[in-house]
Amino acid sequence: MTAVALGLPGVRPDAPPEHAPLPAGRPDVPGLVDRFGRVATDLRVSLTDRCNLRCTYCMPAEGLPTLPRDAVMTRQEIARLVGVATRELGVRQVRFTGGEPLLRADLVDVVRDVAALPDPPEISLTTNAVGLDHRAAALKDAGLDRVNISLDTLDPDTFARLARRPFLERTLAGIDAAAQVFDVVKINAVLVRGLNLDHASALLAWCLERGFELRFIEQMPLDADHAWDRSSMVTAAEVRAQLADRFELAPDQAPRDGAPAERFVVRPHGGGAALGRVGIIASVTEPFCADCRRTRLTAEGAVRSCLFAHTETDLLGPLRAGADGAELADLWRTAMWGKHAGHGMAEAGFVQPARTMSAIGG
Repeated sequence: MTAVALGLPGVRPDAPPEHAPLPAGRPDVPGLVDRFGRVATDLRVSLTDRCNLRCTYCMPAEGLPTLPRDAVMTRQEIARLVGVATRELGVRQVRFTGGEPLLRADLVDVVRDVAALPDPPEISLTTNAVGLDHRAAALKDAGLDRVNISLDTLDPDTFARLARRPFLERTLAGIDAAAQVFDVVKINAVLVRGLNLDHASALLAWCLERGFELRFIEQMPLDADHAWDRSSMVTAAEVRAQLADRFELAPDQAPRDGAPAERFVVRPHGGGAALGRVGIIASVTEPFCADCRRTRLTAEGAVRSCLFAHTETDLLGPLRAGADGAELADLWRTAMWGKHAGHGMAEAGFVQPARTMSAIGG
């Protein structure tokens, strides 16, 4: 069976139900193909479960227990597994995440190792930018292509309430440093009712003035306190309504091409020249599972086929036991073949994963 025979992209018309038993075996095709015809080409790698913020939608105030040092992938192991993904499995984009990846002292070396791979992937980083001002240039020189920076508000008091740390100025310093060396800087924002919902337009205006693309992300049930409530979360529709008072949004005509963000061209309220673009990642209310192209590695070197998966496939153990690239690739392909059709948040029996976003990697 070939990838063409699977009817890519999207879900086959005859796709089995989400929780149907897996077929015996899987198609013998290159790449990370699942039984619904999707192909993962975008790898998210968590470098650490630690973070220097305590955002209310992610972590409890006291933080989380950290992983033992020997449980976390070394830089050499990261490069080895990314090499398997790019060389044998067709991965073309790699994003380093956390926790907060800047907390890895060897982050620059991690990026340099991956950039030195044969036929290297596009390399990006998701960060809160605290400390990025001291490392942005070195990361660029090492081979980092672009950065995604979390910034939920421009108000210091609100920032401190959301992040439980008074670090807005440090984040802004990191953003300024990134803008000096990277051609592409994207800003990620989560809106929380009663805290920063009414900050949306001001944050977008600030990003547009600086040439940054802002993406609003619906809050997902991946918080450590398990306090997420679908009925109270800020939806994509509400985000668009908030922005409509100041801006006009028109769907971007460029192909979405599997990206999580739906992009809009932004113009001033009342019309005029385009000011830039904004994205909205509506994982909960407007899911895009049918064209998901992501695969994930936790900081412990385990494959997760979805943010909301309840199972993982260990690669680090076999790697340390001497498995070669072909064996690791086969384990990875098998893990992705079992990916469900969707995350299931709309189902009555949905259960939030035990692991949090900081432990999984965004």
